[in-house]
Amino acid sequence: MFGPAEISSIFHGVSGACGSGPFYTDTVVEYDKAAGRWLVTILASPDGGATGLECIAVSATSDATGSYHRYSFSFGSGNLNDYPKFGVWPSAYYASYNMFNPGFAGAKVCAYQRSAMLTGSSAKSVCFQRTPAQGDFSFLPSDLDGTSIGTTGEPNFFVELGETCGTTCADLDLFKFHVDFTTPPHSTFTGPTHLTVASATLACGGGTCIPQKGTAQRLDSLGDRLMFRLAYRNFTGSGAHEALVATHSVQTGNAPSGVRWYEIRKPNGTPTVFQQGTISSGGTALWMGSIGMDKKGDIAVGFSESSSSIHPAIAYTGRVPTDPTGTMESIDVTFNGAGSQTGGLSRWGDYSSISIDPSDDCTFWYANEYIPSNGNFNWHTRLNSFKFTGCM
Repeated sequence: MFGPAEISSIFHGVSGACGSGPFYTDTVVEYDKAAGRWLVTILASPDGGATGLECIAVSATSDATGSYHRYSFSFGSGNLNDYPKFGVWPSAYYASYNMFNPGFAGAKVCAYQRSAMLTGSSAKSVCFQRTPAQGDFSFLPSDLDGTSIGTTGEPNFFVELGETCGTTCADLDLFKFHVDFTTPPHSTFTGPTHLTVASATLACGGGTCIPQKGTAQRLDSLGDRLMFRLAYRNFTGSGAHEALVATHSVQTGNAPSGVRWYEIRKPNGTPTVFQQGTISSGGTALWMGSIGMDKKGDIAVGFSESSSSIHPAIAYTGRVPTDPTGTMESIDVTFNGAGSQTGGLSRWGDYSSISIDPSDDCTFWYANEYIPSNGNFNWHTRLNSFKFTGCM
């Protein structure tokens, strides 16, 4: 095992803020399954968060402890590329941002030249800036599971809660990003395609209301956005189809939050919501979900759960293709936290994620946080792994 070391240490020696900070935040780590490489990204700022740069490293081999090809991308002085999310795709590494300058300046999407980064060559980026008036916020780029997409040259898919969503929402918006690094002006970002879904009230109205045991401190729901990842899979053979799965937090019954999930099919044709559902547990709040799908079409959703009688815990549920459409099986609590977050700190776990182990394309790995005792800035990370018995 290497380290532990700060993620930012990968960029030591790179000129500018990526190499010297002094402020770093919002790390995303992905495994490029088709290439067998690690993608490590972090937001760096020279001025405490007013100006942001995207620092991207791609491992030279499949060894995460080895050397990396390192890159720095600027958005201009005074522009902050907040809340980055990444997706691995054959044509590029795709990213989404919420831009601030200093107020909200709209969503931004970018494509980074994967083919060049895999060899350590000079790499281009192509970006599209949306305006605040367009209503876009917290896009997610599609992230490839398995090793192939539906057709060569297929665009990357971006999905968000509908542009017209307020505290309630009844649609998702899907966009397509086609990048052309040879002639960048030929690149396109098109949409939205509106996908009607069951109407729901966003958890806490998108704000802060998740209860915890032993404290009046409430936690952020981040119910105003889809949660990482927007997982994509291309199924071949009998019943061939493409699928995206996504999740976010909604109000449910007696609880301030449950986990809403969706499976979208035919994203590159006429997209349809194949199935959807809401995961709830009485008066217990479920939130910070992350969703994935294995090679057999089994779906798993990991999430945090909390209430006035329990400390934040880590749990998951799932379904197999033969389960009734739109349903999940029983919830399994994998780890009970021993403390609640206090001290006026409300942010919780929004970089949790579920991923599929490329060695068997069956095992789910779910990373989330918990607190061992009451406090703040004392999080620990729990790695949970599981798979469905029918996936070999």
